[in-house]
Amino acid sequence: MDTLWFCLVAFSLAGYVILDGFDLGTGMVHLFVARTDPERSSVLRTIGPVWDGNEVWLIATGGTLFAVFPALYATAFSGFYLPLMMVLWLLLGRAIAIEFRHQIDNPLWKPVWDVIFALSSGALALFFGVALANVARGVPIGDDGTFFEPLWTDFSPYRATGILDPYTILAGITAVAALAQHGALWVAMKAEGPVRKRSLDAARVSGWATLLATIAVTIWTRSVRPPMAARFSDHPWGYLFPVIAGAGLVAAISLRKRNLAPFVGSSVYLAGMLASVAFSVFPFVLPSSIDPAQGLTAKAAAADAHALRVALAWWLPGMALASGYSAFVYWKFRGKVDPAGHGY
Repeated sequence: MDTLWFCLVAFSLAGYVILDGFDLGTGMVHLFVARTDPERSSVLRTIGPVWDGNEVWLIATGGTLFAVFPALYATAFSGFYLPLMMVLWLLLGRAIAIEFRHQIDNPLWKPVWDVIFALSSGALALFFGVALANVARGVPIGDDGTFFEPLWTDFSPYRATGILDPYTILAGITAVAALAQHGALWVAMKAEGPVRKRSLDAARVSGWATLLATIAVTIWTRSVRPPMAARFSDHPWGYLFPVIAGAGLVAAISLRKRNLAPFVGSSVYLAGMLASVAFSVFPFVLPSSIDPAQGLTAKAAAADAHALRVALAWWLPGMALASGYSAFVYWKFRGKVDPAGHGY
């Protein structure tokens, strides 16, 4: 049952990254692909009906961790307390920027919130990449099951020095590039005219940046955490996940000028990368960078069997409702946005 829940949490997290990922990417690129206020309003309308629903997947993932992996929730959220608070403020910054920018018709008001929206979106993508890199590399879990890492120290490239260090920052940059491409492809799929053209240009630049950063972070990961590479050697079928990720990225880059195909390719890339990380760290949910034996496994972190069964009975219909709602909203607001429309 703990293995099943590991897979379900990974699925829920992938759903959040794919869906809210293009929200973040849209925020990062909208200052570049939209030059005038009507253009920026039209870009915001591409995500207006769906952005808050997309964030439900983050809430669902956090709630699931609390219910089925309480030890992981307690250990990770206490050790990452400061980054978590920063993420919450950035989430608030994005939401406030989207909702406040159209409340006052003033030439100084809207640009300020546009910048806040862009910076919050980029910083969130960076922090999510950094967090994933910390989990992949491992954290210094002590004998008491807790850990502490400073936010940063001297940024030495030769040892793990904190939550922010050269390796985790590279992973964060990879996430920024990947989500910028994801968002640019979303805007290109939903917009027309100059905004679409600039979005395709942004997707081209961010796509090649994603490719280079992915190669670099993959090579570095093999040296930072050899057990991850060893797991692929022990279970060769796991190479399917990075192959899927690579195929998705190639499709996103090479089919950029089409409508839906490149966005699907970018989604496949993100899912493949997350699946690769999940496969390589399993059975751990939070590896230890000090002693592998002190790492937190899925079995050790899971609640008791009865609690897992009850949680599954609630999780399945709940996620079915969330998925159905998302499908309805995306179908309802399918197609291109109206540049002269209302809202946002």
